[in-house]
Amino acid sequence: MKFTNTTGLDSTRLEDMFLSAVEGWPHDGLAVSVRYSRGAEFSGTCYYETDRIFVNLGRKNRYPYQLLTNIARPRSNRTHWWRELFALELSDSYELVLFVFLHEFYHRLVKRARRNVRQKEARCDRFATRVLVDRYGAVVRDSSGKPASRDSWDFQDLDGFVAAARPAAAKSARRPVAGPGKTVGPLRPGDQLTFPGWSVTDAPVDT
Repeated sequence: MKFTNTTGLDSTRLEDMFLSAVEGWPHDGLAVSVRYSRGAEFSGTCYYETDRIFVNLGRKNRYPYQLLTNIARPRSNRTHWWRELFALELSDSYELVLFVFLHEFYHRLVKRARRNVRQKEARCDRFATRVLVDRYGAVVRDSSGKPASRDSWDFQDLDGFVAAARPAAAKSARRPVAGPGKTVGPLRPGDQLTFPGWSVTDAPVDT
């Protein structure tokens, strides 16, 4: 991984966090740039053709930071699909930058695994959230502010979905196994519909 950082954050610490989080996944040739945004609190971009990820960090963010995510299970009635917004509490700017990087990195894995890259925002959020919760003790809260149960957001075999992105040797050595509460099976097609007050940035196919 080629890493550059033009923010005031410690470059060695950031790079170590990135590399540790994606250990076992291919990142040779990937170029990652962390920089300050022009005004947004944060943003990220993954360029597939040039194998680059940009992470943009706001200068005036306040921490702990409440990051609204698309990780909750989708719900439906006869006419609509919707998704509750879960907040991920991030203690500092390092954790926010790591989340954005991991979100974009999973987009990259989806592409390298030759999956459809559309409507994968929820999966990318879950991939990043899992690392922040397991390694840094970040807390996930539902829309009422209460801690969300693990099975309310961590219910997919994310590693298995992009297993084809691993090098051949790694794939033979690591067989994805669905953990407790995770669902492995065919995806179901669905239409993207809106519902007032909730986030549906991706359609039910990405549940």
